[in-house]
Amino acid sequence: MRIHRILPVILVLTASCSGSDVAHTSESDAESVLSSVVPGIAPAALQAAAQATPMRDFYAKNGWLPVWSPLAAQALTTALEKRARHGLDHVPFMPDLSKLSAEAREIALTRAALSYAGALAHGVADPAKLHRIYTLPRPKVNLSPGLITAVRAGRVEAWLDSLAPDTAEYAALAAAYLKQRQVMPQDNSEEIVGGDLIHPGDQDPRIPQIEAALLENRYLVLPVTTKTDVASNMYSKGIVMAVKAFQNDYGISDDGVIGADTLVILNVRPGDRARSIAVAMERLRWLTRNPPPTRIDVNTAAAELSYFREGKLVDQRNVVVGKPGNETPQISSFMFRLVANPTWTVPKSIQKGEMAGKNAAYFQHYNLSWRNGSLVQNSGPRNSLGLVKFDLNNEFAIYLHDTPAKTLFDKNQRQLSHGCVRVNEALGFAHMLADREGIADQWTKALATGKMTFVKLPQMVPVRLMYRTVYVDQANQLMYRTDPYGWNVAVAAALGFTKDASRQFRSGVDDIGP
Repeated sequence: MRIHRILPVILVLTASCSGSDVAHTSESDAESVLSSVVPGIAPAALQAAAQATPMRDFYAKNGWLPVWSPLAAQALTTALEKRARHGLDHVPFMPDLSKLSAEAREIALTRAALSYAGALAHGVADPAKLHRIYTLPRPKVNLSPGLITAVRAGRVEAWLDSLAPDTAEYAALAAAYLKQRQVMPQDNSEEIVGGDLIHPGDQDPRIPQIEAALLENRYLVLPVTTKTDVASNMYSKGIVMAVKAFQNDYGISDDGVIGADTLVILNVRPGDRARSIAVAMERLRWLTRNPPPTRIDVNTAAAELSYFREGKLVDQRNVVVGKPGNETPQISSFMFRLVANPTWTVPKSIQKGEMAGKNAAYFQHYNLSWRNGSLVQNSGPRNSLGLVKFDLNNEFAIYLHDTPAKTLFDKNQRQLSHGCVRVNEALGFAHMLADREGIADQWTKALATGKMTFVKLPQMVPVRLMYRTVYVDQANQLMYRTDPYGWNVAVAAALGFTKDASRQFRSGVDDIGP
Protein backbone atom coordinates (compact mmCIF):
# COMPACT_ATOMS: atom_id res chain seq x y z
CA MET A 1 0.00 0.00 0.00
CA ARG A 2 2.78 2.45 0.81
CA ILE A 3 4.42 1.86 -2.61
CA HIS A 4 1.07 2.37 -4.29
CA ARG A 5 0.62 5.78 -2.62
CA ILE A 6 4.02 7.20 -3.50
CA LEU A 7 4.27 5.79 -7.03
CA PRO A 8 2.33 8.67 -8.73
CA VAL A 9 4.67 11.15 -7.08
CA ILE A 10 7.74 9.28 -8.34
CA LEU A 11 6.34 9.29 -11.86
CA VAL A 12 5.66 13.01 -11.79
CA LEU A 13 9.15 13.72 -10.53
CA THR A 14 10.96 11.51 -12.99
CA ALA A 15 8.88 12.64 -15.96
CA SER A 16 10.35 16.09 -15.57
CA CYS A 17 13.99 14.92 -15.67
CA SER A 18 15.15 15.29 -19.29
CA GLY A 19 13.20 12.34 -20.62
CA SER A 20 14.49 9.84 -18.04
CA ASP A 21 12.18 7.33 -16.44
CA VAL A 22 12.29 4.94 -13.52
CA ALA A 23 13.59 2.05 -15.57
CA HIS A 24 16.66 4.04 -16.63
CA THR A 25 17.42 5.74 -13.31
CA SER A 26 20.76 4.90 -11.72
CA GLU A 27 20.95 3.74 -8.11
CA SER A 28 22.28 7.11 -6.87
CA ASP A 29 19.62 8.98 -8.86
CA ALA A 30 16.96 6.72 -7.41
CA GLU A 31 18.08 7.60 -3.91
CA SER A 32 17.84 11.29 -4.77
CA VAL A 33 14.36 10.83 -6.19
CA LEU A 34 13.20 8.80 -3.23
CA SER A 35 14.55 11.43 -0.81
CA SER A 36 12.24 13.97 -2.40
CA VAL A 37 9.17 11.78 -2.08
CA VAL A 38 6.65 12.37 0.65
CA PRO A 39 6.90 9.74 3.42
CA GLY A 40 3.93 7.45 3.62
CA ILE A 41 1.31 8.65 6.07
CA ALA A 42 -2.07 6.96 6.12
CA PRO A 43 -4.99 9.31 5.36
CA ALA A 44 -6.77 8.11 8.50
CA ALA A 45 -3.77 9.02 10.64
CA LEU A 46 -3.58 12.45 9.00
CA GLN A 47 -7.29 13.04 9.58
CA ALA A 48 -6.90 12.14 13.24
CA ALA A 49 -3.94 14.49 13.67
CA ALA A 50 -5.44 17.47 11.83
CA GLN A 51 -7.61 18.98 14.54
CA ALA A 52 -7.71 22.67 13.57
CA THR A 53 -10.18 23.68 10.87
CA PRO A 54 -7.62 25.30 8.53
CA MET A 55 -5.51 22.16 8.51
CA ARG A 56 -8.53 19.92 7.96
CA ASP A 57 -9.63 22.07 5.02
CA PHE A 58 -6.13 22.05 3.55
CA TYR A 59 -5.67 18.28 3.67
CA ALA A 60 -9.25 17.51 2.69
CA LYS A 61 -8.67 19.41 -0.56
CA ASN A 62 -5.47 17.41 -1.05
CA GLY A 63 -7.24 14.08 -0.61
CA TRP A 64 -5.80 13.64 2.88
CA LEU A 65 -2.38 13.00 1.39
CA PRO A 66 0.84 14.43 2.86
CA VAL A 67 2.76 17.07 0.89
CA TRP A 68 6.12 17.47 2.63
CA SER A 69 9.09 15.59 1.27
CA PRO A 70 12.48 15.94 3.00
CA LEU A 71 13.66 18.31 0.26
CA ALA A 72 10.54 20.47 0.50
CA ALA A 73 10.82 20.59 4.29
CA GLN A 74 14.45 21.67 3.99
CA ALA A 75 13.47 24.38 1.50
CA LEU A 76 10.90 25.72 3.96
CA THR A 77 13.44 25.64 6.79
CA THR A 78 15.93 27.56 4.64
CA ALA A 79 13.31 30.16 3.74
CA LEU A 80 12.40 30.68 7.39
CA GLU A 81 16.05 31.05 8.31
CA LYS A 82 16.14 34.03 5.92
CA ARG A 83 12.97 35.68 7.23
CA ALA A 84 14.96 38.59 8.68
CA ARG A 85 14.88 39.99 5.14
CA HIS A 86 11.24 40.76 5.86
CA GLY A 87 11.68 41.94 9.44
CA LEU A 88 10.07 38.73 10.68
CA ASP A 89 12.98 37.20 12.58
CA HIS A 90 11.21 37.75 15.92
CA VAL A 91 8.18 35.68 14.84
CA PRO A 92 8.53 31.93 15.69
CA PHE A 93 6.81 30.28 12.73
CA MET A 94 8.37 26.82 13.06
CA PRO A 95 8.05 24.67 16.21
CA ASP A 96 10.58 22.05 17.29
CA LEU A 97 9.94 19.13 14.96
CA SER A 98 12.36 16.67 16.54
CA LYS A 99 9.93 15.05 18.96
CA LEU A 100 6.84 15.04 16.74
CA SER A 101 5.26 12.02 15.10
CA ALA A 102 5.28 11.84 11.31
CA GLU A 103 1.68 13.04 11.14
CA ALA A 104 2.22 15.90 13.61
CA ARG A 105 5.41 16.93 11.80
CA GLU A 106 3.59 17.01 8.47
CA ILE A 107 0.88 19.24 9.87
CA ALA A 108 3.37 21.47 11.70
CA LEU A 109 5.24 22.07 8.44
CA THR A 110 2.04 23.03 6.65
CA ARG A 111 0.95 25.32 9.47
CA ALA A 112 4.35 27.04 9.51
CA ALA A 113 4.40 27.42 5.72
CA LEU A 114 0.90 28.88 5.53
CA SER A 115 1.55 31.16 8.48
CA TYR A 116 4.75 32.50 6.95
CA ALA A 117 3.12 32.79 3.54
CA GLY A 118 0.24 34.73 5.08
CA ALA A 119 2.66 37.05 6.86
CA LEU A 120 4.38 37.85 3.56
CA ALA A 121 1.18 38.11 1.54
CA HIS A 122 -0.90 40.32 3.84
CA GLY A 123 0.95 40.78 7.13
CA VAL A 124 1.32 39.03 10.45
CA ALA A 125 -1.33 41.11 12.17
CA ASP A 126 -4.84 42.08 11.14
CA PRO A 127 -4.84 45.92 11.16
CA ALA A 128 -8.61 45.96 11.62
CA LYS A 129 -8.03 44.30 15.01
CA LEU A 130 -5.19 46.62 15.99
CA HIS A 131 -7.02 49.83 15.09
CA ARG A 132 -10.51 51.03 15.85
CA ILE A 133 -10.86 52.13 12.21
CA TYR A 134 -8.99 50.59 9.29
CA THR A 135 -10.57 50.35 5.82
CA LEU A 136 -7.55 50.29 3.48
CA PRO A 137 -8.02 47.28 1.16
CA ARG A 138 -5.74 44.32 1.87
CA PRO A 139 -4.31 41.70 -0.50
CA LYS A 140 -6.42 38.62 -1.11
CA VAL A 141 -4.37 35.52 -1.87
CA ASN A 142 -5.52 31.90 -1.89
CA LEU A 143 -2.44 30.41 -0.26
CA SER A 144 -3.29 26.70 -0.01
CA PRO A 145 -3.27 25.86 -3.74
CA GLY A 146 -0.16 27.98 -4.19
CA LEU A 147 1.67 26.10 -1.47
CA ILE A 148 0.80 22.68 -2.90
CA THR A 149 1.89 23.77 -6.38
CA ALA A 150 5.14 25.25 -5.04
CA VAL A 151 5.99 22.10 -3.09
CA ARG A 152 5.34 19.82 -6.07
CA ALA A 153 7.39 22.07 -8.38
CA GLY A 154 10.26 22.34 -5.93
CA ARG A 155 9.85 26.13 -5.71
CA VAL A 156 8.98 26.70 -2.07
CA GLU A 157 11.47 29.52 -1.48
CA ALA A 158 10.69 31.26 -4.76
CA TRP A 159 6.95 31.10 -4.10
CA LEU A 160 7.29 32.50 -0.61
CA ASP A 161 9.48 35.37 -1.82
CA SER A 162 6.92 36.20 -4.53
CA LEU A 163 4.27 36.93 -1.89
CA ALA A 164 6.00 39.96 -0.36
CA PRO A 165 5.71 43.44 -1.92
CA ASP A 166 7.95 43.62 -4.98
CA THR A 167 8.84 47.30 -4.84
CA ALA A 168 12.03 49.34 -4.58
CA GLU A 169 10.80 50.81 -1.30
CA TYR A 170 10.22 47.42 0.31
CA ALA A 171 13.66 46.29 -0.84
CA ALA A 172 15.24 49.43 0.62
CA LEU A 173 13.48 48.88 3.93
CA ALA A 174 14.62 45.26 3.95
CA ALA A 175 18.24 46.25 3.37
CA ALA A 176 18.02 48.91 6.09
CA TYR A 177 16.50 46.43 8.52
CA LEU A 178 19.28 43.90 8.00
CA LYS A 179 21.78 46.66 8.70
CA GLN A 180 20.01 48.16 11.72
CA ARG A 181 19.29 44.83 13.42
CA GLN A 182 23.02 44.53 13.97
CA VAL A 183 22.71 47.35 16.53
CA MET A 184 21.89 45.23 19.56
CA PRO A 185 19.64 46.67 22.30
CA GLN A 186 22.42 46.40 24.85
CA ASP A 187 24.83 48.31 22.60
CA ASN A 188 24.72 51.84 24.02
CA SER A 189 27.51 53.24 21.88
CA GLU A 190 25.12 55.67 20.17
CA GLU A 191 22.98 56.49 23.20
CA ILE A 192 23.16 59.95 24.70
CA VAL A 193 24.09 59.29 28.30
CA GLY A 194 22.54 61.03 31.28
CA GLY A 195 24.33 63.56 33.41
CA ASP A 196 24.13 67.19 34.46
CA LEU A 197 21.50 69.50 32.99
CA ILE A 198 22.63 71.26 29.82
CA HIS A 199 21.68 74.95 29.73
CA PRO A 200 21.86 77.25 26.69
CA GLY A 201 25.44 78.40 26.28
CA ASP A 202 26.90 75.44 28.18
CA GLN A 203 29.72 73.30 26.89
CA ASP A 204 29.03 69.57 26.99
CA PRO A 205 30.53 66.56 25.17
CA ARG A 206 27.03 65.26 24.38
CA ILE A 207 26.16 68.22 22.11
CA PRO A 208 27.25 66.52 18.82
CA GLN A 209 25.03 63.51 19.61
CA ILE A 210 22.11 65.77 20.52
CA GLU A 211 22.49 67.67 17.25
CA ALA A 212 22.59 64.36 15.34
CA ALA A 213 19.35 63.24 17.01
CA LEU A 214 17.66 66.54 16.15
CA LEU A 215 18.77 66.17 12.54
CA GLU A 216 17.41 62.61 12.38
CA ASN A 217 14.06 63.77 13.75
CA ARG A 218 13.93 66.71 11.32
CA TYR A 219 14.05 69.43 13.96
CA LEU A 220 17.19 70.58 12.22
CA VAL A 221 17.50 70.51 8.44
CA LEU A 222 21.23 71.22 8.33
CA PRO A 223 23.95 71.11 11.02
CA VAL A 224 24.14 74.45 12.82
CA THR A 225 27.34 73.96 14.77
CA THR A 226 30.41 75.83 13.59
CA LYS A 227 33.92 74.42 13.75
CA THR A 228 34.41 76.35 16.95
CA ASP A 229 31.21 74.93 18.42
CA VAL A 230 32.25 71.40 17.53
CA ALA A 231 35.63 71.86 19.13
CA SER A 232 34.14 73.34 22.30
CA ASN A 233 30.88 71.26 22.32
CA MET A 234 28.93 74.51 22.62
CA TYR A 235 25.17 74.38 23.16
CA SER A 236 24.57 77.17 20.65
CA LYS A 237 21.48 79.20 19.81
CA GLY A 238 20.51 77.19 16.73
CA ILE A 239 20.46 73.91 18.66
CA VAL A 240 18.60 75.55 21.56
CA MET A 241 15.79 76.65 19.21
CA ALA A 242 15.47 73.11 17.82
CA VAL A 243 15.44 71.60 21.32
CA LYS A 244 12.67 74.01 22.39
CA ALA A 245 10.52 72.98 19.43
CA PHE A 246 11.20 69.31 20.22
CA GLN A 247 10.29 69.80 23.88
CA ASN A 248 7.09 71.63 23.03
CA ASP A 249 5.95 68.85 20.72
CA TYR A 250 6.47 66.21 23.39
CA GLY A 251 4.84 68.03 26.27
CA ILE A 252 8.11 68.92 28.06
CA SER A 253 8.68 72.42 29.41
CA ASP A 254 10.15 74.20 26.39
CA ASP A 255 12.85 76.07 28.28
CA GLY A 256 15.68 74.66 26.18
CA VAL A 257 17.27 73.00 29.19
CA ILE A 258 18.21 69.41 28.34
CA GLY A 259 17.42 67.07 31.19
CA ALA A 260 16.43 63.44 31.68
CA ASP A 261 12.97 63.73 30.01
CA THR A 262 14.40 65.28 26.87
CA LEU A 263 17.20 62.73 26.65
CA VAL A 264 14.79 59.79 26.98
CA ILE A 265 12.95 60.86 23.84
CA LEU A 266 16.07 61.91 21.94
CA ASN A 267 17.44 58.43 22.57
CA VAL A 268 14.50 56.71 20.86
CA ARG A 269 16.43 56.43 17.61
CA PRO A 270 19.29 54.16 16.49
CA GLY A 271 18.62 51.23 18.81
CA ASP A 272 14.92 51.34 17.93
CA ARG A 273 15.29 51.84 14.21
CA ALA A 274 15.21 48.14 13.36
CA ARG A 275 11.88 47.84 15.15
CA SER A 276 10.49 50.88 13.33
CA ILE A 277 11.61 49.53 9.95
CA ALA A 278 10.04 46.13 10.65
CA VAL A 279 6.78 47.89 11.48
CA ALA A 280 7.01 49.87 8.24
CA MET A 281 7.48 46.66 6.24
CA GLU A 282 4.50 45.10 7.97
CA ARG A 283 2.32 48.10 7.05
CA LEU A 284 3.40 47.76 3.40
CA ARG A 285 2.39 44.09 3.46
CA TRP A 286 -1.08 45.18 4.61
CA LEU A 287 -1.59 47.15 1.39
CA THR A 288 -2.76 45.86 -1.99
CA ARG A 289 0.17 45.50 -4.37
CA ASN A 290 -1.19 47.70 -7.18
CA PRO A 291 -2.47 51.06 -5.86
CA PRO A 292 -4.44 53.29 -8.26
CA PRO A 293 -1.94 55.14 -10.49
CA THR A 294 -3.86 58.38 -10.00
CA ARG A 295 -4.46 58.95 -6.31
CA ILE A 296 -3.85 61.11 -3.26
CA ASP A 297 -1.87 59.57 -0.39
CA VAL A 298 -1.71 61.23 3.02
CA ASN A 299 0.90 60.00 5.48
CA THR A 300 -0.51 61.06 8.83
CA ALA A 301 2.68 60.19 10.74
CA ALA A 302 4.66 62.61 8.56
CA ALA A 303 1.68 64.95 7.98
CA GLU A 304 2.42 65.04 4.25
CA LEU A 305 0.21 64.77 1.17
CA SER A 306 1.38 63.22 -2.11
CA TYR A 307 -0.61 63.55 -5.34
CA PHE A 308 0.13 60.94 -8.01
CA ARG A 309 -1.01 61.20 -11.60
CA GLU A 310 -0.66 58.12 -13.80
CA GLY A 311 1.87 56.71 -11.37
CA LYS A 312 4.04 59.84 -11.20
CA LEU A 313 4.29 62.19 -8.22
CA VAL A 314 3.09 65.62 -9.39
CA ASP A 315 2.64 67.41 -6.07
CA GLN A 316 3.65 67.08 -2.44
CA ARG A 317 2.80 69.40 0.45
CA ASN A 318 2.45 69.67 4.21
CA VAL A 319 -0.87 68.94 5.86
CA VAL A 320 -2.25 69.14 9.38
CA VAL A 321 -3.88 65.92 10.62
CA GLY A 322 -5.66 64.71 13.74
CA LYS A 323 -4.06 65.11 17.12
CA PRO A 324 -3.74 62.23 19.60
CA GLY A 325 -7.22 61.50 20.86
CA ASN A 326 -8.67 62.70 17.56
CA GLU A 327 -6.46 60.63 15.28
CA THR A 328 -7.04 60.72 11.54
CA PRO A 329 -8.08 57.13 10.77
CA GLN A 330 -6.41 54.85 8.23
CA ILE A 331 -9.01 54.66 5.50
CA SER A 332 -9.47 54.35 1.77
CA SER A 333 -11.94 56.77 0.24
CA PHE A 334 -12.72 58.74 -2.91
CA MET A 335 -12.73 62.49 -3.50
CA PHE A 336 -15.90 63.15 -5.46
CA ARG A 337 -16.31 66.93 -5.42
CA LEU A 338 -14.84 70.31 -4.54
CA VAL A 339 -16.83 72.68 -2.36
CA ALA A 340 -16.19 76.38 -2.90
CA ASN A 341 -16.77 78.76 0.04
CA PRO A 342 -17.99 76.00 2.37
CA THR A 343 -19.99 76.49 5.53
CA TRP A 344 -19.18 74.34 8.54
CA THR A 345 -21.66 72.68 10.85
CA VAL A 346 -19.86 72.41 14.18
CA PRO A 347 -19.90 68.86 15.61
CA LYS A 348 -21.58 68.43 18.99
CA SER A 349 -18.28 67.26 20.49
CA ILE A 350 -16.64 70.60 19.68
CA GLN A 351 -19.70 72.55 20.80
CA LYS A 352 -19.50 70.86 24.19
CA GLY A 353 -15.72 70.99 24.28
CA GLU A 354 -13.74 73.92 22.91
CA MET A 355 -16.83 76.13 22.46
CA ALA A 356 -18.42 75.48 25.84
CA GLY A 357 -19.07 78.75 27.67
CA LYS A 358 -18.27 81.01 24.70
CA ASN A 359 -20.25 84.28 24.59
CA ALA A 360 -22.04 86.16 21.82
CA ALA A 361 -18.94 88.21 20.98
CA TYR A 362 -17.02 85.01 20.29
CA PHE A 363 -19.78 83.71 18.02
CA GLN A 364 -19.89 86.99 16.14
CA HIS A 365 -16.10 87.09 15.72
CA TYR A 366 -16.08 83.64 14.15
CA ASN A 367 -19.26 84.21 12.10
CA LEU A 368 -21.21 81.49 13.94
CA SER A 369 -24.98 81.26 14.11
CA TRP A 370 -27.66 78.74 15.08
CA ARG A 371 -29.64 77.04 12.31
CA ASN A 372 -32.29 74.44 13.11
CA GLY A 373 -30.59 73.53 16.37
CA SER A 374 -27.11 73.28 14.84
CA LEU A 375 -24.24 75.70 15.17
CA VAL A 376 -23.08 76.74 11.71
CA GLN A 377 -20.07 78.80 10.66
CA ASN A 378 -20.85 80.84 7.55
CA SER A 379 -18.68 81.04 4.45
CA GLY A 380 -15.76 83.39 4.53
CA PRO A 381 -12.04 83.74 5.23
CA ARG A 382 -12.53 82.97 8.94
CA ASN A 383 -14.41 79.76 8.26
CA SER A 384 -12.58 76.80 9.77
CA LEU A 385 -12.76 75.01 6.40
CA GLY A 386 -11.23 78.01 4.66
CA LEU A 387 -12.33 78.61 1.08
CA VAL A 388 -12.34 75.03 -0.20
CA LYS A 389 -13.41 71.64 1.05
CA PHE A 390 -12.41 68.42 -0.70
CA ASP A 391 -15.35 66.07 -0.09
CA LEU A 392 -14.65 62.38 0.49
CA ASN A 393 -17.30 59.66 0.52
CA ASN A 394 -16.79 57.82 3.81
CA GLU A 395 -18.85 57.12 6.89
CA PHE A 396 -16.42 58.77 9.29
CA ALA A 397 -16.99 62.42 8.27
CA ILE A 398 -13.31 62.71 7.30
CA TYR A 399 -12.36 65.05 4.49
CA LEU A 400 -9.62 67.41 3.27
CA HIS A 401 -9.99 71.19 3.54
CA ASP A 402 -8.44 74.64 3.64
CA THR A 403 -7.89 76.49 6.93
CA PRO A 404 -7.35 80.05 8.16
CA ALA A 405 -4.71 78.75 10.62
CA LYS A 406 -1.84 78.93 8.13
CA THR A 407 0.96 79.05 10.72
CA LEU A 408 0.35 75.43 11.76
CA PHE A 409 1.88 74.18 8.50
CA ASP A 410 5.28 75.47 9.63
CA LYS A 411 5.37 73.22 12.71
CA ASN A 412 7.51 70.10 12.79
CA GLN A 413 4.75 67.97 14.32
CA ARG A 414 1.46 68.72 12.57
CA GLN A 415 -0.87 66.30 14.36
CA LEU A 416 -3.03 69.19 15.56
CA SER A 417 -6.57 68.91 14.14
CA HIS A 418 -9.76 67.20 15.25
CA GLY A 419 -9.28 64.43 12.67
CA CYS A 420 -9.75 65.95 9.23
CA VAL A 421 -6.85 66.83 6.94
CA ARG A 422 -5.96 70.50 6.47
CA VAL A 423 -4.10 71.15 3.23
CA ASN A 424 -1.35 73.73 2.89
CA GLU A 425 -2.12 76.27 0.14
CA ALA A 426 -5.38 74.45 -0.42
CA LEU A 427 -6.66 76.86 -3.06
CA GLY A 428 -3.63 76.16 -5.22
CA PHE A 429 -4.19 72.44 -4.78
CA ALA A 430 -7.86 72.83 -5.71
CA HIS A 431 -6.94 74.75 -8.86
CA MET A 432 -4.45 72.02 -9.77
CA LEU A 433 -7.04 69.26 -9.33
CA ALA A 434 -9.68 71.22 -11.24
CA ASP A 435 -7.27 71.85 -14.10
CA ARG A 436 -6.18 68.21 -14.28
CA GLU A 437 -9.80 67.07 -14.21
CA GLY A 438 -10.89 69.53 -16.89
CA ILE A 439 -13.19 71.66 -14.70
CA ALA A 440 -10.98 74.69 -14.11
CA ASP A 441 -13.47 77.23 -15.50
CA GLN A 442 -16.34 75.74 -13.52
CA TRP A 443 -14.28 75.82 -10.32
CA THR A 444 -13.12 79.42 -10.83
CA LYS A 445 -16.71 80.61 -11.33
CA ALA A 446 -17.90 78.71 -8.24
CA LEU A 447 -15.20 80.27 -6.08
CA ALA A 448 -16.03 83.76 -7.36
CA THR A 449 -19.65 83.54 -6.14
CA GLY A 450 -18.58 83.84 -2.49
CA LYS A 451 -21.33 81.35 -1.66
CA MET A 452 -21.14 77.64 -0.95
CA THR A 453 -21.09 75.92 -4.35
CA PHE A 454 -20.52 72.27 -5.21
CA VAL A 455 -18.35 71.25 -8.18
CA LYS A 456 -18.45 67.57 -8.99
CA LEU A 457 -15.28 65.86 -10.20
CA PRO A 458 -15.83 64.02 -13.52
CA GLN A 459 -13.69 61.17 -12.18
CA MET A 460 -13.48 60.38 -8.48
CA VAL A 461 -9.91 60.51 -7.17
CA PRO A 462 -8.86 57.66 -4.82
CA VAL A 463 -7.55 58.88 -1.47
CA ARG A 464 -5.58 56.78 1.01
CA LEU A 465 -4.97 57.98 4.56
CA MET A 466 -2.06 55.96 5.92
CA TYR A 467 0.28 55.97 8.92
CA ARG A 468 3.93 55.44 8.05
CA THR A 469 6.77 56.36 10.39
CA VAL A 470 9.55 55.04 8.12
CA TYR A 471 9.40 55.39 4.35
CA VAL A 472 11.48 56.13 1.26
CA ASP A 473 11.12 59.65 -0.15
CA GLN A 474 11.34 60.74 -3.79
CA ALA A 475 15.11 61.18 -3.46
CA ASN A 476 15.35 57.50 -2.44
CA GLN A 477 16.32 58.48 1.08
CA LEU A 478 15.05 56.52 4.06
CA MET A 479 12.98 58.91 6.17
CA TYR A 480 12.24 58.42 9.87
CA ARG A 481 9.36 60.09 11.67
CA THR A 482 8.24 59.94 15.26
CA ASP A 483 5.27 57.82 16.32
CA PRO A 484 2.83 60.61 17.26
CA TYR A 485 -0.17 58.33 17.75
CA GLY A 486 1.78 55.57 19.49
CA TRP A 487 0.46 53.09 16.92
CA ASN A 488 3.81 51.40 16.33
CA VAL A 489 3.73 49.69 19.72
CA ALA A 490 0.93 47.20 18.94
CA VAL A 491 2.32 46.40 15.50
CA ALA A 492 5.82 45.83 16.91
CA ALA A 493 4.38 43.54 19.59
CA ALA A 494 2.63 41.48 16.91
CA LEU A 495 6.02 41.14 15.22
CA GLY A 496 7.58 39.84 18.44
CA PHE A 497 9.44 42.97 19.53
CA THR A 498 9.54 44.20 23.10
CA LYS A 499 7.81 47.46 23.96
CA ASP A 500 9.95 50.54 23.35
CA ALA A 501 10.36 53.58 25.58
CA SER A 502 8.86 56.14 23.22
CA ARG A 503 6.46 58.81 24.40
CA GLN A 504 3.38 59.85 22.49
CA PHE A 505 3.18 63.29 20.94
CA ARG A 506 0.98 65.78 22.78
CA SER A 507 -0.58 68.63 20.85
CA GLY A 508 -0.44 72.06 22.45
CA VAL A 509 -2.81 73.54 19.85
CA ASP A 510 -6.49 73.87 20.68
CA ASP A 511 -8.58 75.49 17.95
CA ILE A 512 -12.12 74.97 16.76
CA GLY A 513 -11.37 73.54 13.33
CA PRO A 514 -12.22 69.99 12.24
